[in-house]
Amino acid sequence: MTPHQETSALFTRRQFFGRSALGLGTAALASLLGRDALAASGPAARRFGGLPALPHFAPKAKRVIYLYQNGAPSHVDLFDYKPKLRELHGVQIPDSVVGGKRFSTMTGNQTARPVLAEITKFARHGKSGAWVSDFLPRIAAVADDLCFVKSMHTEAVNHAPAITFFLTGSEMAGRPSMGAWLSYGLGSETEDLPAFVVMTSRDKEESCGQIFYDFYWGSGFLPTKYQGVAFRGKGDPVLYLSNPDGLSRSVRRGLLDDLAQLNEMKRQDFGDPEIATRVAQYEMAYRMQTSVPELTDFSKESAATLAMYGSDVRRQGTYAYNCLMARRLAERGVRFIQVMHAGWDQHRNLNSQLKIQCQDTDAPSAALVKDLKQRGLLDDTLVIWGGEFGRTPFLQGKIEDTKQWGRDHHPYAFTLWMAGAGVKPGFSYGASDEFGFNAVEDKVHVHDFQATVLHLLGIDHERLTYKFQGRNYRLTDVHGQVVRGILA
Repeated sequence: MTPHQETSALFTRRQFFGRSALGLGTAALASLLGRDALAASGPAARRFGGLPALPHFAPKAKRVIYLYQNGAPSHVDLFDYKPKLRELHGVQIPDSVVGGKRFSTMTGNQTARPVLAEITKFARHGKSGAWVSDFLPRIAAVADDLCFVKSMHTEAVNHAPAITFFLTGSEMAGRPSMGAWLSYGLGSETEDLPAFVVMTSRDKEESCGQIFYDFYWGSGFLPTKYQGVAFRGKGDPVLYLSNPDGLSRSVRRGLLDDLAQLNEMKRQDFGDPEIATRVAQYEMAYRMQTSVPELTDFSKESAATLAMYGSDVRRQGTYAYNCLMARRLAERGVRFIQVMHAGWDQHRNLNSQLKIQCQDTDAPSAALVKDLKQRGLLDDTLVIWGGEFGRTPFLQGKIEDTKQWGRDHHPYAFTLWMAGAGVKPGFSYGASDEFGFNAVEDKVHVHDFQATVLHLLGIDHERLTYKFQGRNYRLTDVHGQVVRGILA
């Protein structure tokens, strides 16, 4: 719906309310009857919100869990095995490979760029023979469920613009995030939880200075009701869910009903869709008073399930806790779950911190895939694991100073993996050159990745648009091709 159409609809409703003797009561009754009819049609037909024309075609995925690894995991140490790096360890990387490429200021003026061999050991795993580092044994064990994309590339060389590019389609803040687009287009399968939930965590040592900016899950120019709801890492996941002392649930219900009527009057007067957002958020908060305590109660999870996610699973705010929460959110109908974990920015501590980071994230990531599969949810849930770029195949620092070995930001080739609905399991797509420096085979750009995610959800990325400031915008801007080679 364009802003003009939305305004027209608001004015039509205002005229209806002004002329109707029953007014708000009639509208409320219609809403309740519609909700009952929707519930009667069965779980498969349940959808709250979204555009009537979507999905454009039958989707493979109903929901997405995006395990976003802030800071950029080193592809050449984890997934993209390159024997050439060990062969030429310590030797200046050829100028013909670097080719005047742009890097961050940390190595932009560094003249010595010695090749740095992988600091891990690689082996093939599963029937697919996927190369995975020994730092990730649990992910290696589920390699036959994963689709590795080894030819990702991007333009951004710094973290915030690169993360923003992946999540919003633009390096500049202000565009709707992927989850906001999906909330707007597809709505939710539940009305008791938000359509778009975000959870963040960071490495225990706090070695990484990455900041979680709100615009990573913002709604941009879409109405704010489509922005992600960020669950907190301590205390109540969402503030103000508990009633103040002396205020019962029934009294709060009455207050919300009265407030909704007042807000509706203002909406009729001004035609501002943000007033409708405010009413919707009050109602969501009221329903979450019941749904969130049940969501966060792990007492019915089996001991085997909890053990699979790792020792940190009961500690709120950890990556393990958030991964189990992601599964619980998915089975309760949340459309887009964004789990962001910072700690992969190893400029001067590659030899120490990379292993620790892998230990924190390996088991929970693999457990999520296994858990979804065991419950039959992987068939219609798309899981994505990856960061904003890779790390350089050459060394940042001095070759003799092993304690401060590091790798700089590298946008020209890196790896992410996907699992679940609609992607080929046990498959590796694309390739980088012998140094892991440039994507050379079946290259996948960020906009191609975004177009593919939307395609798996039944959306033609060129047709999901929103008119703003005279232009029809979309997640993929004016670019993007569906990567059909990874589709099952």
